[in-house]
Amino acid sequence: MNENMKSILVVDDDLQMRAAMKEAVVRMGYKSVVAEDPVDALKKLEDVSVSMIITDMKMPKMDGLSFIREARKRIGSLPILVITGYATVENAVDVMKEGVCDYLIKPFSFEDLMNSIETIMSRGSDNGRDIITSDENMKNLLQLTGSVAASDMTVLILGESGTGKEILARYIHKSSRRNRKPLIAVNCAAIPDNLLESELFGYEKGSFTGAAEKKMGKFEYANGGTILLDEIGEMTPTLQAKLLRVLQEKEIDRIGGKQPIPVDVRVIATTNRDLQKEIEEARFREDLYFRLSVFPIQLPPLRERPEDIKLLAGHFAEKFSVELNKNISGFTDEAAEFLRTRKWKGNIRELENAVHRAVLIAREERIGVEDFMLEGSVSQNTTNEGSIKDMEMDLIVKTLETTNGNKTKAARLLGVSVRTIRNKLNGYGKKFPVA
Repeated sequence: MNENMKSILVVDDDLQMRAAMKEAVVRMGYKSVVAEDPVDALKKLEDVSVSMIITDMKMPKMDGLSFIREARKRIGSLPILVITGYATVENAVDVMKEGVCDYLIKPFSFEDLMNSIETIMSRGSDNGRDIITSDENMKNLLQLTGSVAASDMTVLILGESGTGKEILARYIHKSSRRNRKPLIAVNCAAIPDNLLESELFGYEKGSFTGAAEKKMGKFEYANGGTILLDEIGEMTPTLQAKLLRVLQEKEIDRIGGKQPIPVDVRVIATTNRDLQKEIEEARFREDLYFRLSVFPIQLPPLRERPEDIKLLAGHFAEKFSVELNKNISGFTDEAAEFLRTRKWKGNIRELENAVHRAVLIAREERIGVEDFMLEGSVSQNTTNEGSIKDMEMDLIVKTLETTNGNKTKAARLLGVSVRTIRNKLNGYGKKFPVA
């Protein structure tokens, strides 16, 4: 097993639930550390380093809330996912006040669990991370952002995909007076339209078929803190109207609810769409736009921050060298020029993924241009078709070795689909014992 693999602590007194969560953790390419109760978990935290905790709420010897507080005292801030039965759903607010990242109510699907773990772990490296820049315009923007962070002003962050909108939103929350309360992120583009309303506002028992118990929405979880509405431009006009009422009245209506519920939430919204154009084409409400854009921030694309390309690439190289246990000291002159001149359409996210892959396959201490395999290929000027296929196969196999054969995690590292990996391996005639 890879010694550098991140570990997740699973705490649950139910043997079957513990086994299921362990399977999810391992399937996603992480190490699992299991404990049957909080006392056992606290002992294990003395001996092992973990990147995340998944804990039940109702357990013998110590309840989940007490365990979270005790764990915080001993190891400081750490991403935590709470799972619970319906009977304890009213404790959700208390739990979220402890800075818990997410809250799953039993019964939940295996897919829900894996999605929550993935979301938390993918954001873990960004929590509390400073924004890296040497660009004067970005520095001025951050200074202005720092000023507005101290207020409760609604913020709209605009920018192309991959420019760091969510990281800036977290920076605002971290710099605000609400930073001891949760920041709850909702990806409006990733949740089906018919589910987004209940996800945001919750529902009452019996309000529709399948609503067996009451469910709190993300606005209630975020009470006292911040809610991040990611890709707000994807929201339907009907839901836009309901969100507008929340912003105006500072209260939400659960589906099937008989009375409104007051909420104290700071709203930050992001989008990569041109909302003015969306308004002109009647896809976005103008009154909602004015409510959201009390303080608009336009994040520049990476091509307008050329000085930051080398700085960011160096940061990512150092970061992934540690994660992958590689001895990388920088880039060759050719690789540095390649980074400088490439049009990074995916912005910082694309640059980060490219450096991640380069660190993974680099054979020398300095990353060369041949180590950059973007869109499944290398610079056509530096290699022939045969060597491209050889290096492509080498990259996929090395990545699978790094993830212990986990295709899902390997696909995420390579920025491709699991189907692409399967097809490539079949094309090479390569047999690989993968999960």
